Amino acid sequence: MPTVECDVAAARQRLEEAGVEVESGNTDHERWRASRGDATAVAYDDKVVIQGANPADLEGLVREGGGRAHVYFDGACRGNPGPSSVGWVIVGGDGIVAEGGHTIGRATNNQAEYEALIEGVSVARDYGLDEVDVRGDSELIVKQVRGEWDTNDPELREYRVTVRELLTDFESWSLEHVPREINDRADELANEALDQA
Repeated sequence: MPTVECDVAAARQRLEEAGVEVESGNTDHERWRASRGDATAVAYDDKVVIQGANPADLEGLVREGGGRAHVYFDGACRGNPGPSSVGWVIVGGDGIVAEGGHTIGRATNNQAEYEALIEGVSVARDYGLDEVDVRGDSELIVKQVRGEWDTNDPELREYRVTVRELLTDFESWSLEHVPREINDRADELANEALDQA
């Protein structure tokens, strides 16, 4: 359960600007509450406590932004198409900032890779990061997004456009193909999600 020490009025404003509904607190000690996805944020005088199965749904919006991080992504697929999942990790100067993995239903391997990339970059954006260095072990996805390879599949073209639009939210970004062993935590999260499904 993450606890974020912050200016709770500024955190509330960031949540509202992101379209998250903020309600009054349930007790005299709570300043306000907000829910999004599988997370609920509860504000006190100088901190926000985030509860729920996926705190990353709100944590990035509550924290004050800025800085640079690495975003690792990986999609997993059992069959092609088949049951699929995503895994992503955001690593800052002090270690892992956030990570996640979950199933996404039936998809191809390339669709799962794109879904993982989109989710990881979206969370990094919600954290207010200025710069991201994105890393994945799918050479196809990396080279398509960078414009080095054509994207013939209409659905993958849509994914590519979505990723490019998300990346424009950062002051600077890079996207590189890395060996699977460098991307092991994102791979692990994606495969754990499929194993637990």
